[in-house]
Amino acid sequence: MTGKDIIKITLNLVVVYLIGGLILAWVYAKASPIMYKNAVIEKQQALKKLIPDADKIEKLGDWEIHEKHAEYYVATKGAETIGYIIESFGKGYSSYIDTLIAVDKDFKVQKINILHHAETPGLGDEIETDWFKNQFAGKDADHLKVLKTDTTDFIQAISGATISSRAVTEDAVRNGVNFLRKTITEGGAEHGKHQHG
Repeated sequence: MTGKDIIKITLNLVVVYLIGGLILAWVYAKASPIMYKNAVIEKQQALKKLIPDADKIEKLGDWEIHEKHAEYYVATKGAETIGYIIESFGKGYSSYIDTLIAVDKDFKVQKINILHHAETPGLGDEIETDWFKNQFAGKDADHLKVLKTDTTDFIQAISGATISSRAVTEDAVRNGVNFLRKTITEGGAEHGKHQHG
């Protein structure tokens, strides 16, 4: 094989890679806005499920937890505020657990929803079960604590998945509720740019 052949093969490969890269960039440019739009719709539907009585759910502000961007919202019915929703993250066993938390005007949890996680199948992924999530209803920040024993006052850990249970309860939910309560009661929506590390 001569030097000319090597140059020819190299140039052909470069052209193929460039064309492939341009095709991938074009596909991504076309698909990215659709994926973003679908994610926004999915989040809106998830918000509505948390406070179904609300006529309107509007974004109040942004915050950060575990260096992850999250948002919080106010839910209204007519002219009355009926609750708030905050997105929060908890550091689990093998992932950050993306959680939505709905609270009433007294900052008692009404419902939670797990948006995304990569916890262990058959153990940590039980954070998605109704049995686990339903324990949060009516709890204030002082009762967002995981116990390994039977409890109705606090949150009972998932057997074999205490880390995941704590990540949701004591990290994502409690920190989210505390941030929301502090932000709303100490000045309302104009404090929407406060961040929490």
